[in-house]
Amino acid sequence: MSNYDDRPLTSDERNPYASASRWRHQESSAFANHAAARSPIQHGSTGDLAEFLNSSRIEPPDSDARSAHSVGRHKPLAVAASGLSPLGANLDDTVNEPEELEAPDGKEIVCGPLLNYRRMHEGRWFGSVLVVVRGGGKTQLHQPFLTLRPASRAQQSGSAAHGDTNGTELSNGAAEWTRVESNCLYSDPRNTFWAFDINVPIEATEASYEYEIPEMRFSGAHKPRTNAFFVPAATESMRIMFHSCNGFSVGTDEEAWSGPALWNDVVRKHKAVPFHVMLGGGDQIYNDGIRVDGPLRPWTNISNPKKRRDFPFSETLRAECDDYYLKNYIRWYNTAPFATVNGQIPQVNIWDDHDIIDGFGSYTDHFMRCDVFRGIGGTAHKYYMLFQHHMPPPQSTYTTDYAAVAETTNRPNPNQLIDTYVAPQKTEPQYILGTKPGPYVAEHSHNLYARLGARLALLGIDARTERTRHQVNYPETYDVIFDRLRFELQAAANSGQPIKHLILMLGIPIAYPRLTWLENIFRSPLMGPVKLLNRRFGVGGGLFNQFDGSIDLLDDLDDHYTAKTHKKERHDLMVALQDVSAEFSVRVTILGGDVHLAALGRFYSNPDLKIPSEEDHRYMVNVVSSAIVNKPPPQAVANLLARRNKIHHMNHKTDETMLDLFNKDPGESTKTANHNHCTMPSRNFASITENSPNNVGAHTNGDVIGAGGNAVEDDAHSFLGRDGHDFLHKGETGSGTDHKAASRQTHGAGHDGTLDVCINVEIDQHDPDGLTDMYGMTVPLLDYVKRDEPDTPPSTAPAQAPQ
Repeated sequence: MSNYDDRPLTSDERNPYASASRWRHQESSAFANHAAARSPIQHGSTGDLAEFLNSSRIEPPDSDARSAHSVGRHKPLAVAASGLSPLGANLDDTVNEPEELEAPDGKEIVCGPLLNYRRMHEGRWFGSVLVVVRGGGKTQLHQPFLTLRPASRAQQSGSAAHGDTNGTELSNGAAEWTRVESNCLYSDPRNTFWAFDINVPIEATEASYEYEIPEMRFSGAHKPRTNAFFVPAATESMRIMFHSCNGFSVGTDEEAWSGPALWNDVVRKHKAVPFHVMLGGGDQIYNDGIRVDGPLRPWTNISNPKKRRDFPFSETLRAECDDYYLKNYIRWYNTAPFATVNGQIPQVNIWDDHDIIDGFGSYTDHFMRCDVFRGIGGTAHKYYMLFQHHMPPPQSTYTTDYAAVAETTNRPNPNQLIDTYVAPQKTEPQYILGTKPGPYVAEHSHNLYARLGARLALLGIDARTERTRHQVNYPETYDVIFDRLRFELQAAANSGQPIKHLILMLGIPIAYPRLTWLENIFRSPLMGPVKLLNRRFGVGGGLFNQFDGSIDLLDDLDDHYTAKTHKKERHDLMVALQDVSAEFSVRVTILGGDVHLAALGRFYSNPDLKIPSEEDHRYMVNVVSSAIVNKPPPQAVANLLARRNKIHHMNHKTDETMLDLFNKDPGESTKTANHNHCTMPSRNFASITENSPNNVGAHTNGDVIGAGGNAVEDDAHSFLGRDGHDFLHKGETGSGTDHKAASRQTHGAGHDGTLDVCINVEIDQHDPDGLTDMYGMTVPLLDYVKRDEPDTPPSTAPAQAPQ
């Protein structure tokens, strides 16, 4: 087990390298010196880009005779406490020294409740609640139970229904509590994971349900005793909140960014008009510190790439890494106000690299297969399944010393089952499992399909379990995903309740500016001599990562769907989506995060085909919303990406580019250059709401509604023949802060079945309230009309090479 000192850390001890200036946009120089940050590329216009991409690649200096188990001054927090927030506040009010803690009695909740949404089936809503309790083992000390009941109608729109209870019980007239028993997913002497499977009827009107976990106490006073969540009416679709990059990169001056301030805006918006589901697009937690202030620091300190690659992942090291992931999850998922939201808006998550470690999957194959990466891949997957999916983990994870035995006997490692209970593996109907284990995470990918109310559905692709530098997912995985998708869409159509909008959730953007020119530089043969000098004499050390000795920025670039290595896979995925869209006349809207800025890309038919967007199965919006917590890139990076916003030809029938969504910078700030209206370097999250056909007295699809709710004159009767630098349909006209989708009064208030999309952008990073400006546009319904299309459309513009 871990030999870390478990005493709670003060703010200064947690980040002794923080900048003296609270408002700096960069990591402090003290931290950079401490962690041996690379020098950015200084030539041309790529300096800011290199500096930004390198900011999460901080490597410690070579070890100075550290022992295999020594750590730096940053120490994980005690499991018994729920941890400290990034600002050292808004968390548990009482944190005791480990030696002063009483023996566990199985009744202290150290993390949770965490609420998940699973699926809808035969008129019922299915979800789960997870709590993590101090203490455990093969035999648990106490089995908790949950009580659930409908909230009274008067309270469903009141503050109590949103958790503003201050620990008091909600009154509810005659409604009675229903008792829900718990299931133990995992338990060892440190903690026990209890899950409550809940389901409630979907009613004719929107309903709220409240739940409690009696006889249990919370380790912090900020958790409400009673939580509530909302379920849409049977004839309505869910109101969606989407986020990604929910954490800070190592070395970030967190106080300069007011901590996780935008979650306060989520709470405000949820209190005004409640969200039904919260979609996490990856990086729900940042575990990168495991290599800076955690048990992998001695390994990272090894300067020789071969010795680092051959380093064993022993059972001792595994236990220390396991302890790190567990404590980091408890700390972060207990950080207010994120912790409050976790218990009140049902979550659906996919993961990305930071849920494991920065760049996982995108380094060279021979290095990714090293014991340490295989080991942390398995360990991170264990806690990803527990915290983010409420599913039992595998019975044991990879270690060097048991690998040969596990391969020949297929038995779990008995060392990891000492005084430990692991529930049997189970499947849930919403998952679409990959056909074979991933190359570096030896588990099957967990893709998912779930209906989001009456006319919306979600498809989430696990783009990390199977990822390598040259693939995002196995071809066989795409086959099973699209087989399942067709089955579900056909079943919905047969039931008389067809899906009108398909939300595709990806970990990374798919309609995004190319950086091919930078890839070409880093892959050029001219870099060969530099690599040789680096290996022998350390020349150009700032350009190379210490994991596999490759050009450091390549793993970032290779992560993108727009990278050269993923070009065919990306093309095939988009064509497959186009085929499904045409077959079922379903509009596809894509969500992606990862890049730490806001943008809105879109695919559409070549204008020469003369297809209106309302009939265009190729018209697909990619909402890029990132990050809700992590700091954005420098302004120069966003402006550089905007300069690269060309009209790309995915193939001869499909074009793509980004929409000029940002008509102004948020508030009175200056975050972008005058020419940049398509990339916004400011923290953000997205809201998506259907303009329900059941809304009464609302405006029609033909109207363009301003933020004041009034129709805006639009003398354009046809959008045929326009390219992506123009508005492609009326829902894009006037996009930005003055669009109907950007107003709290008119967002989702139409009745034509379209989708209102709003990106909520932080105004001031110094404001702990996390106030945002709203930027909106509308995604039209699809009324697909089959057309005879020429194999090669006539071109009225100069040809551009396909990208």
